[in-house]
Amino acid sequence: MTLGIAPARTRDHVAVLMGGWSAERPVSLRSGAAVADALEGEGYRVTRVDVDRNISATLAALKPDVAFNALHGRFGEDGCIQGILECLEIPYTHSGVLASALAMHKERAKAVMKPAGVPVAEARVLTRTEAATAHALPPPYVVKPVDEGSSVGVLIIRPGNNAWASVILEGGSPDDIVMVERYVAGRELTCAVIGSFVTDVIEIKPKDGLVFYDFEAKYAPGGSIHELPAKVLPDVYQLVRKYTGLAHQALGCRGVSRADFRYDDTPGGSGELICLEVNTQPGMTGTSLVPELAQHAGWSFGELVRWTIEDASCQR
Repeated sequence: MTLGIAPARTRDHVAVLMGGWSAERPVSLRSGAAVADALEGEGYRVTRVDVDRNISATLAALKPDVAFNALHGRFGEDGCIQGILECLEIPYTHSGVLASALAMHKERAKAVMKPAGVPVAEARVLTRTEAATAHALPPPYVVKPVDEGSSVGVLIIRPGNNAWASVILEGGSPDDIVMVERYVAGRELTCAVIGSFVTDVIEIKPKDGLVFYDFEAKYAPGGSIHELPAKVLPDVYQLVRKYTGLAHQALGCRGVSRADFRYDDTPGGSGELICLEVNTQPGMTGTSLVPELAQHAGWSFGELVRWTIEDASCQR
């Protein structure tokens, strides 16, 4: 199955929004630079915008035909910049205000995905201090910020770790809201949606010495090995694709999204397939997964960004 022919260019001036002030700023700058280069290669007039808190005035003066949102993390993925673009009536890429806010907040996303038939892991949301006072779940479990991406601040608390409380407290401020989620052993799988097309499935294998698909594994060259298509049982492969489409629809995503999964096929393991989260603005760097999935389906990086721009709109 392939994506077909990418649409012709109908817009001219594109503002590529990148940077911002979240913990994912460095990744966003890399995504934005790659996107801007590709869009120029496709014939668009591109303005690269390093987003600051005066972004409304900047965009009002710039008056682009469309905004490519290459921001990652808070403000960029959580519905905030989407709301500004709606007010300015500038068409933009990826998901709208509500879907962005839902997907970014891991607890809210679970509450929407689970009734839609997407399997999720049990979890509790509490302050970092509360998480360090008593085990919220039996170890092993994962502690993560409830509204960050790119594996920022993710901790794994394993049985027998006598320093677990201090590890949690050292991960951030005492009043941070975190999610304590049951740890799911096994393989890391990911799948994307581009428009209405559900891609193939990648297995991500962190390089030796890395515990899981963390920030370094995601963005450092050689930080992980991508196996595409993933070598899992055919029924599991199709379930990943099915759940990816269901999650995209349930959250109301638009444009491009990516869903991440754990599949426990360890010896004596549960055999379960769990959706960890949906990323409404996947990375567009040289090590990113969605460009690789698009290429596997027959699209170059330039065709992918052109499709994303031509798909842009308001009221998403």
